Amino acid sequence: MILSGLEIKRLAEEGKDIIIKPFDGSRVGPNSYDLRLNNILQVYDLSKVGYLDMHTETPTEEIVIPEDGFILEPGKLYLGSTVEFTETHGYVPMLEGRSSVGRLGVSIHVTAGFGDVGFSGYWTLEIHTLHPVKIYPNERICQIYYHKIEGDYIPYQGKYQKNTGVQASQIYKDAK
Repeated sequence: MILSGLEIKRLAEEGKDIIIKPFDGSRVGPNSYDLRLNNILQVYDLSKVGYLDMHTETPTEEIVIPEDGFILEPGKLYLGSTVEFTETHGYVPMLEGRSSVGRLGVSIHVTAGFGDVGFSGYWTLEIHTLHPVKIYPNERICQIYYHKIEGDYIPYQGKYQKNTGVQASQIYKDAK
């Protein structure tokens, strides 16, 4: 079962099972809530290694998106984050791009649109584009929606919990 926009609004205003900060009722859709792009991007710095290694932390470079915009280059992965902090209890949060953004050829995630019940933090976006596209900070870039979870569950307590912004991959922490 997917929550309606009105139910998302009610729960977010109640601030117990669904927390969205800051919350703006004008960004509630029929069955989702629009989240905005923060002004910080990260790109992997491959200048020294030439490739990403799942068992090694790769350094990143920070890009600040100016108010007058930043042009995304095709074939490059940009890590961004949402302006909004979210926390969810009893629901599974899911993230998708807005259709208007997708129609420009911009994707906001590669595979990480599936959230975990109990996640608390800012969403890291895996942004890539088919064409050069100018983006802006605070732009509504994606939408979050919620599924009701059935049965007992163990809330998410993984390595990305309680993040404070953009987070590069930490898969290297899983290496044995």
